Amino acid sequence: MKELRYPFSEEAVRALRAGEVVQVTGRVFTGRDRLHKHLAGGGACPVSLRDGALYHCGPVVVPQGEGWRVVAAGPTTSAREEPYMAEIVARHGVRLIIGKGGMGAATKAACARYGCVYLQAVGGAAALIAQRIKRVEGVSFLDTFGATEALWQLEVEAFEAVVGIDTCGRDLFDEVRAASAEALRELLARG
Repeated sequence: MKELRYPFSEEAVRALRAGEVVQVTGRVFTGRDRLHKHLAGGGACPVSLRDGALYHCGPVVVPQGEGWRVVAAGPTTSAREEPYMAEIVARHGVRLIIGKGGMGAATKAACARYGCVYLQAVGGAAALIAQRIKRVEGVSFLDTFGATEALWQLEVEAFEAVVGIDTCGRDLFDEVRAASAEALRELLARG
């Protein structure tokens, strides 16, 4: 298992290969549809995402004292962000994309060109993933986008994920689709 610590360097990211398991520690930002559309359209970002991680997640966050506590933080389907992600990687220097289900050709090309990887988080484990979040460091766009779509700044420790798309163009999701299609062809040929 490889450890990645914020800030995530291009060198460390380019050394990762699809299929490797990683542990992410440090700053991670969340974002969903409204944030992605805003950023890709040239909207201002109040924090720097350079050498950072953008997690496709709408966390469940509750007030705690003067701050916040995350009670659930499962990944959302990343394909919804495909129209925006390549532009965000290019413009904001994101090094890690975390989500579920993979992404498309434009994001894969941006990962190779700019030194970014896509990490597959475990779906259906929102409460378990929340245990890896040590604190909420801040939130932006809460009033504008609402709690689920806001840009949450989280401090995570040993957040585990699998490299699904690497900087060399390897895509585990494409490989699984191809292997599944071949297995189906073989099954149908027997029939």
